[in-house]
Amino acid sequence: METEFIYYRHNTPIGVQVEEITGYEQLSGPNWVAFAKQVFSENSKDAYRVIDHYESGAPFLDGESSRISVSHTGHMLIVASLPRTPEADLSVFSPRTALGIDVESKERKQVLKVRERYLNDDELAMVPADDVVANVIAWTAKEALFKAALMEGVDFRSRIILKSLPTIDSPQTAEAYVVDNDGNNIDFLLYSYESEGNVVTIAITAKTATFKKRK
Repeated sequence: METEFIYYRHNTPIGVQVEEITGYEQLSGPNWVAFAKQVFSENSKDAYRVIDHYESGAPFLDGESSRISVSHTGHMLIVASLPRTPEADLSVFSPRTALGIDVESKERKQVLKVRERYLNDDELAMVPADDVVANVIAWTAKEALFKAALMEGVDFRSRIILKSLPTIDSPQTAEAYVVDNDGNNIDFLLYSYESEGNVVTIAITAKTATFKKRK
């Protein structure tokens, strides 16, 4: 029996809008991603949407002034977005438009084998070595922070730092920071949840423009 694409739009407790596309599991690889992006593009409140990319690789919507972040794994494509900020230059980093999202299967045991490559000593002590889900959360957190910071060639161990770890069964945020090219620490908030057997993690700053005020 064939499974159709499933489109789901929702707001997270931290004020970031998320759109998820799943299903059609008989289709695999780049073809699945292409069709899933088509489903996303057609499910707009206003008009057809086109995802493009800046030279840095950061995604944006043609003709839109809303920051987006995109990730996919297996048969899930996920797009996070912020409210329109026409006053901001989305091609560069700003705490007001900082946003990153990442998704990964919560059963991906491969992260246990490479955790020393992206976790520093303090983080290795914080994240249990045999806890697959905790390590997947840590990995998606690092990836989300990397996307939100809009920096290239950043060492995940020394410049993307987890101060605490979010969980997928609690709406509470965790804290992290990224060391920018001038040596300054940029503080971030992290939020994680589970969807269709995957861990989804979002990174924003306390100044990020969101769809509602955070408690």
